[in-house]
Amino acid sequence: MDLTAPLTVALVFLLAGACKGVIGLGLPTISVGLLALLMPPAEAASLLILPSLVTNIAQASGPHLRDLLRRLWPMLLALVPGTLAGGAIIASGAAALPALGLALLAYAAWGLATPPLRLPPRIERATALPIGLAGGVVTGATGVFVVPVVPWLTALGLPRDALVQALGLGFLVATLALAGALALHGAVTPALAGGSLLAVAPALLGQWLGSRARQRIPPMVFRRLFFVAMLVLGAQLAWRGLA
Repeated sequence: MDLTAPLTVALVFLLAGACKGVIGLGLPTISVGLLALLMPPAEAASLLILPSLVTNIAQASGPHLRDLLRRLWPMLLALVPGTLAGGAIIASGAAALPALGLALLAYAAWGLATPPLRLPPRIERATALPIGLAGGVVTGATGVFVVPVVPWLTALGLPRDALVQALGLGFLVATLALAGALALHGAVTPALAGGSLLAVAPALLGQWLGSRARQRIPPMVFRRLFFVAMLVLGAQLAWRGLA
C-alpha cells in the first residue's frame, strides 16, 4: 500500500471511531469497507488491527465479563479456527472484494430489518459452535466481524450493557484471530504495521467524539443511516468484485 495518503486513512478511522462511539459498533465495517475502495482488503484489514484492539479492550471489560465468558466461550473458541481458515481468501485477494461486499449487504439487510428474533437456550447452545466457525470464516475472508455473529448475539436477549460488552468481546477475539491469520499468510508488512499504529489516535478521537454526540443524535436515526450507508457501500464493493 502507498502510505503517502495518511490523511485519508486518518479521516476514515476518525469516522469509523465516531460511529463506534455512537452505537457501539461499526469500526471494522466502515474502516475496511471504505479503505477497500482504495486498496486490497488484506491491506485494509491489516491497518484495522491495532485500532480495533485498542478500542475493543475497554468495551470487552466490565462487570459481565465472567458470565459472558462462561456463556459464550464455545462461540468465541470457534471464531479462531474459522478466522484462520478464512484468512486464505483475503490473502489471495481474488474473492475478498466481492465477499466483503456481500457481507456488508447481508449485515445492512439485517440491520434495516431488525427482526425481533430471540433464541431459546437449547438453540443457543446448539448453534454456538457453527455460528462461531461461520463468523470466523467471514472475518478471515473479509476482515469484518459482522454476520452471523452480531445478529446471533443480539438474539440472545442480553441486557443492553451486557450486549455491548459481548460485542466488544467478540470483536476482540476476532481481531486477535484476524491478526494471526494475516500474519500467517504474510499480509502484514512493517509499513502496514506502522500505519495501523498511526490509525489508533484518530480512531480513539472519533470514538470519544461519537460518545459525546450520542447524547444529541437519536440512536435509531443514526443506526438507520449507518445501515443504509453500509447497504450502498456493500453493493458498490460487490459490483466491483464481481464485474
